Parts: sequence; C-alpha cells; structure tokens
Amino acid sequence: MQDPVELSSDLVTYAARLVRAVRREHHLPAGVRILSLLDEHGALGVSALAEVDRSSQPSMSTAVRDLAARGWVSKGAHPTDARSSVATLTAAGRAELARVRRLNGEAIAARLAAHPRHTPEDLAVAVAVLRDLLDTDDTERRTL
Repeated sequence: MQDPVELSSDLVTYAARLVRAVRREHHLPAGVRILSLLDEHGALGVSALAEVDRSSQPSMSTAVRDLAARGWVSKGAHPTDARSSVATLTAAGRAELARVRRLNGEAIAARLAAHPRHTPEDLAVAVAVLRDLLDTDDTERRTL
C-alpha cells in the first residue's frame, strides 16, 4: 500500500503541473486568475483581493483597473473605507471565465482521449476527490 502522505504530495504536484500545462495551451488574457478569485470569494476590496492572490496592493489595483476597462469587473466604493474600492465580477467577466473554463475542459478532455486507459469515470472520481478536499478546507476555514 502506498503512503498517503506521498500520494497526497503527488496529487498537489501533478494537479499544479496539469494546470500549468493547460494554461500554456491557450493564450489567455491577463487577469483570468483574478476573475476566478472573485467567482470563488465574491466581491472583495482590492487589498483583500491582493491578500488572497498573494500579490501587492498596487499590482492588484492596476489589474483590477485593467479588468474594469474590459468590462469584466466593476469597481465600487468600499462600504467601510472611503479610500478603498470593491471589485465585483460582472456578467461579462462571468462569461469570459466560463469561456476560459470551457477551453480548459476541452484541453483536459483531449488529454483524457489520448490516454484511453483512463475513463470518464476515472475523471469523475478525481473531480469528486478534489471537490471533497476543497469543501473540507472551506468548512474548516469558516469554523476558525
């Protein structure tokens, strides 16, 4: 039986490599990661968004400004800090994120088809495991 810690380490390593490989296949617009973060966390202040992204506040301000210029996010006044703004994903931003996710899905489906020993059922199990691990992580974060 394989060591669960080693398998877990491999899971993180290969998941990250797969994400990078899929991203290299597409010419994605800058800021898709930020759209995904807003989809995951909801509207956030620019400073909070920078913290979640582990980037600097000035870099995030520039990125949010660029995304707003494309119509993918809206910027509004922060409810408790007049010096700050809140970024919200727009319908156009959701559509762009859906387009990118579809491209990612097509890339993974093509890889799966190239390896016929893996079935759609195998993929469903992998997705279920990853979803459960993230759901557990979200539940723990909410209770802290």
